Amino acid sequence: MKNKKELALLLSELKTFEKPKLHLEQYQTDSEIASQILWTAFLNKDIKNKVIADLGSGTGIFGLGALLLGAKKVYFIEIDKEALKLAKQNKKYLEEKLNKKFNVTFINKDIKHFSKKVDTVIQNPPFGVKKAHKDKYFLLKSMSIAKTIYSVHKTTSKNFIARLTKENNYKVTQITKLRLPLRKLFSFHKKKTYFVEIGLWRITENFKNKK
Repeated sequence: MKNKKELALLLSELKTFEKPKLHLEQYQTDSEIASQILWTAFLNKDIKNKVIADLGSGTGIFGLGALLLGAKKVYFIEIDKEALKLAKQNKKYLEEKLNKKFNVTFINKDIKHFSKKVDTVIQNPPFGVKKAHKDKYFLLKSMSIAKTIYSVHKTTSKNFIARLTKENNYKVTQITKLRLPLRKLFSFHKKKTYFVEIGLWRITENFKNKK
């Protein structure tokens, strides 16, 4: 992959949610935002030749993007079998388009059942709007399996994430502010497209405090 623009273009060709589920907060990550998140991780040397876990992988945009940037292997963990089916179709599409094979494992289970150690977690977890503390659930799981984490949250979660990471001997090393465009998906949405102020957190194990 030569640059972020080329990555965004390929990601824009992937299939998205056909019937998003509100209780799972299934909002498709915009390809431009996804490419920015992935490119940030790539520049930090957290993707190439690394084993990645995409927790709550949805249609696979993060995990597939990581593979395009040279990840050694990606685990796609997704509780919704319909979303995982789309991720598999997207993988097949990219493999055929690029004439290459990706090293992947698709797991149709709740993230609590995944315990393999990986180098990096990349995730866009539920913000906890429909089910309280779901974002905390994802952060705790990611800190149990990886030393480096890229996680997307609302900017209002800054203090909560700082406290949670410190309690678990991790630290926030980078926060990148982003504006996530969300198109109208559900009946309660009034605007065709609206924007949510979010942040990309880079979280790493705090080796200095490790006993």
